[in-house]
Amino acid sequence: MSEPLRILVIEDNYALRASLASLLAFHGHRADFAADGRTGLALALADPPDVVVLDLGLPGLDGVRVCEALRARADRHVPVLMLTARHAIEDKLRGFQAGADDYLVKPFDGQELLARCLALSQRHRAGQAHRLVVGALSIDRRSGEVMRAGRRLVLTQMPYRILLALAEAWPRTLTRSELMQRLWGEETPPSDPLRSHLYLLRRALDRPFERPMLITVQGVGFRLDADA
Repeated sequence: MSEPLRILVIEDNYALRASLASLLAFHGHRADFAADGRTGLALALADPPDVVVLDLGLPGLDGVRVCEALRARADRHVPVLMLTARHAIEDKLRGFQAGADDYLVKPFDGQELLARCLALSQRHRAGQAHRLVVGALSIDRRSGEVMRAGRRLVLTQMPYRILLALAEAWPRTLTRSELMQRLWGEETPPSDPLRSHLYLLRRALDRPFERPMLITVQGVGFRLDADA
């Protein structure tokens, strides 16, 4: 059985808060609750939880602004599961651009929410500092700054998200399907955009150096080589 989590739920619907309180308590997790964005942000900053379950439509300060403020002001990476009744791809992209790690559309199954919270707490190494280091590579998850061997790398949004996913998974190899899920969720584009984003990542990450750090594992996926 996995370790109990401390989960902060920021949700203005009383009935849903009550339902989540029962669900989380039944499975042995500790839950704190806030009914508006400002209170939720204050709680998350004062005592960072393992995972934040964050509603998009909140009074006072909406979920996007809460997430942006949390990313800018927290002293560590706190995984955020965005929870909303909206399902358009534009809304999902707004959440991800604000710094959300995952997205769940209402109505949802309680077991799926639990599974996603557990996955986020493990994937993002809850409670660690913002700086993620793999060999000569350093990623500041708060500022978005990426350095390799003391050289600053300039990455656009999607190559950065691919690199961050690979660094968080290191030393494991990420499959193509895992990367697609991380980047686009269930709204996978009909073409193959991953190829072009990987090309841009390789150009920024590997071209200026003697050895490539981004490795293709044939028939499996992609990983980072910490010795490069």
